[in-house]
This record gives sequence, structure tokens and C-alpha cells, in this order.
Amino acid sequence: MPQETDAANAPHEPTPQERTARDRVRRRATGMTHHQSAEALEEAEEAAGDLAAADPGTRAEVAEWQRITDLLFDHGGPYTPETDAFVQGQLTARDNRRAAG
Repeated sequence: MPQETDAANAPHEPTPQERTARDRVRRRATGMTHHQSAEALEEAEEAAGDLAAADPGTRAEVAEWQRITDLLFDHGGPYTPETDAFVQGQLTARDNRRAAG
């Protein structure tokens, strides 16, 4: 059975609020281990409450903590945005859009 995609979490161009939330999480996560990021994820989920009713920035924050926690699961070292392939890909895409624009 195909998985239904929540429209709020479907792939899209991030809003400024979502970018700000993700950047804030990445700065805070820098240097964290998996266990530390898992604790931060749990705190973010508790603070968010009902994610379906949360604003886009809150959903982006929780999603970014989840992504980083998953990334660190078998990483073995602390998190750094400079070695995060997903972050580097986003930055490259933004630069390319600016250059083309």
C-alpha cells in the first residue's frame, strides 16, 4: 500500500522560517554526539506537542533534529555541518539558484 504523504512534510522549497529553524538546530547540534542529539530531539518533540498543528518552523526544527540524530546513529563522532552531505548539498543548490537568478 503506498504511503500517504502529509502535505506539510512533502518536499518543497523551505520558507525563511523553516531555514532559520534548521540553521538554529545545526548550530546547536555542532559537536553533539548521537546520545546528545537524541535528547535534544526528545526535548523538541515534547516542546512541539501536536506536530500536525505546529507551525512550519517547529516542524522543521523537529525534522532536523530527527535527521541529525539518524545521521549520528552510526557515525561515531560529533556532528559538524561541514561534513553533513545533506547540508552541503543544500548550500550548493542555494548558491546555484543565486548564480542563475
